[in-house]
Amino acid sequence: MTSPLPSFSVIIPTRNRPEQLAACLESLARLDYPRDRFEVIVVDDGGNQPLDPVVARFCDRLNLTLLTQPPTSSSVARNGGAARATGEFLAFTDDDCTLAPDWLQALAARLASAPDHAVGGRTINALPENLFSAASHVILDAIYDYYDPHQGRAHFFPTCNLALPASRFRALGGFSKDWPMAAAEDREFCYRWLQRGWLLARAPEACVYHHRPLTLRTFWRQHFTYGRGAFRYHQVRTDSGPGSRKPDRRFYWTLFRQPFRQMPTARALAVALLLLVSQAATVAGYFSERAALAKRARRCQRGNEHEV
Repeated sequence: MTSPLPSFSVIIPTRNRPEQLAACLESLARLDYPRDRFEVIVVDDGGNQPLDPVVARFCDRLNLTLLTQPPTSSSVARNGGAARATGEFLAFTDDDCTLAPDWLQALAARLASAPDHAVGGRTINALPENLFSAASHVILDAIYDYYDPHQGRAHFFPTCNLALPASRFRALGGFSKDWPMAAAEDREFCYRWLQRGWLLARAPEACVYHHRPLTLRTFWRQHFTYGRGAFRYHQVRTDSGPGSRKPDRRFYWTLFRQPFRQMPTARALAVALLLLVSQAATVAGYFSERAALAKRARRCQRGNEHEV
């Protein structure tokens, strides 16, 4: 007699992207996984566009719950979804992603052999004609290739394709509720996960497709925000010292080689140029956040001195 497939709670934070959310839910409705073995929890993070009409279209095809919260952060939204989850495992994705039909099957197979691990799947750029989206995904591919769990260098998995046991998520306290931005909260979470001595496992067969059209402006803003998040992340890392950051030359060698391994030379050159732009934006965001926090600390210090 075969044991039943594990149960999942799929958690999706969203804000003001009803069309993308509808596409995500449609892909979930088409999953090749028993409907009684997974639920979907959508958490509206303070959006001003009502989602009830979107969710209503899928209530007869999915075990679907819509939660709402004041505008806070995607971390708080994910924690809110996890608090309501009933599945043995939590599976996180984003509202601008669509899932391969065998996504949960692949995650279940990987978790069957590593039930206490956090498992990260593969994220595929669904907009290959968009040069900026392509450049962003080259970075993600380089991170996956370089921080390979099989080489003992697992670093983090992004929350658009992450599954883990619900019991360990709760034991760890979930995502940081004080994280102020949608950047590096997954790094901070995985850092705490690894600090517990728990492991990460990669499942490239578990695929999601990321639909995020970018322009030069939004590309810069995205990586500027990543830089801000990187500074926050290094602030909480006790093993590297507050705010410290040591560039890894081997990683950057892997990064700038990546486009030439994936695409024709002319396009690879254009993407490599955008990689330089992304790193400049990340550095700018990093030092901007450092300056902002230093200014805030000086203001607090002056306030304390006045009170004395």
